Amino acid sequence: MAPPAIDRSTNASVGRGPNFPGSGTAVVGLQWGDEGKGKVIDLLAGSFRAVVRYNGGANAGHSVVIDGKRHALHLIPSGAFHQGVMAVIGNGVVLDPDMLFVELDRLADAGIRSLDLAVSDRAHVVLPWHKAEDAAREIALAAITDGSGSGGSIGTTRRGIGPAYADKAHRAEAIRVGDLLRPASLRTKIAHVSARKEAMLRALDPSGAAAASLPAAAKMTDDLIRSGERLRPFVTDTMYLLHHMLNQGHNLLFEGANATLLDVDHGTFPFVTSSNCSVLGISTGTGVPGERLSRVIGVMKAYCTRVGGGPFPTEQDNDAGNRIRERGREYGTTTGRPRRCGWLDLVALRYAVMLNGVTGIALMLLDVLSGFEEVKVCKAYRLQGKTTDRFLPDAEALAEVEPIFETLEGWEAEISGCRSRDALPAAARAYVDFIEQAAGVPVDIVSVGPDREQTIRG
Repeated sequence: MAPPAIDRSTNASVGRGPNFPGSGTAVVGLQWGDEGKGKVIDLLAGSFRAVVRYNGGANAGHSVVIDGKRHALHLIPSGAFHQGVMAVIGNGVVLDPDMLFVELDRLADAGIRSLDLAVSDRAHVVLPWHKAEDAAREIALAAITDGSGSGGSIGTTRRGIGPAYADKAHRAEAIRVGDLLRPASLRTKIAHVSARKEAMLRALDPSGAAAASLPAAAKMTDDLIRSGERLRPFVTDTMYLLHHMLNQGHNLLFEGANATLLDVDHGTFPFVTSSNCSVLGISTGTGVPGERLSRVIGVMKAYCTRVGGGPFPTEQDNDAGNRIRERGREYGTTTGRPRRCGWLDLVALRYAVMLNGVTGIALMLLDVLSGFEEVKVCKAYRLQGKTTDRFLPDAEALAEVEPIFETLEGWEAEISGCRSRDALPAAARAYVDFIEQAAGVPVDIVSVGPDREQTIRG
């Protein structure tokens, strides 16, 4: 039976339903991203009325493998592959319309033509000058690295995400999705802002290349107006929409992009993204208060990876790291960049579990560790001659720590065919148990391969 229709109008019910019936589940990354959140969301989405993206932009990529075919999404929530599940892009997202349309077209080519999509009218728009500024700043920062852990480029995807969030804070120069539906005022605004952006880009890049990359203001406006018309059927006040669904007894799945250690407030600053990508970003990114969350699933790899700059205490720039990278296909969904790889960091894991209020863990890519004779985990840090079990969410401080490793027994057998914990080799089971004990929360999901079916539950 098809799910009931949802009222998208701004006249949908307000406040709490009589029995406060609906609730939310959050899926959030516990490391530096790329943990496999897309697979977890895809596994769970069929039990929810909507999957809601609340932060980030096209700098984040989620991959889902279905029947051996890999699908990459950057803006559309991963639940899009389930019929009857609405995909909601909340106000906390910065939206690149061109990237969204590319994804819609690819989904249509894959046979998904009736996507139930809602886009917040208050989501901010990524514009050409944001991408030009992002690239120019990265080039300028790369020239001033100081070796302290806080100098040098951030390692962004150059998709314009940080500058778009900066304009959101600046307010006057920002463009929101709702503005795309008002052509006359949009044309005036783009004309006024364009000159200031060109001057700023010339200051950042004296060669003039960044400023020259911008389209003329009139053409930019025409393109945005066309984007607005294509977006119009999807645009709504998603805050009212989500509360209406909750009040009707529907459950929502909140999809985090990026990950906790990249959170702009709680991550390894300044080597972070530009949004609150922990669970703490849900309320501001959607308008749904935290009290509506009943479950928080933290997604982690069986090891650690990182993309871009910044300290990484357990990084293995050696044969072990290279082996993890190749077995785990550790190359960025968005950029294709090789990821830095290393052993599991329990100090960082405990910090992320605490910050997010995690109720259960999804342990991903356990199969990548098959074949190692021994597996190491970082159980504490050594800093200035003292041992600490506290994570340091500051790049310069974290760059100074030395990881204290504990060595565990590895396992030779391939485990991609296992469908229960009992079927895992004894050492693999012991590794899962060790993580549960260290994190203080149960491991509810264990992934032993990229496909939907290669999953152990409970």
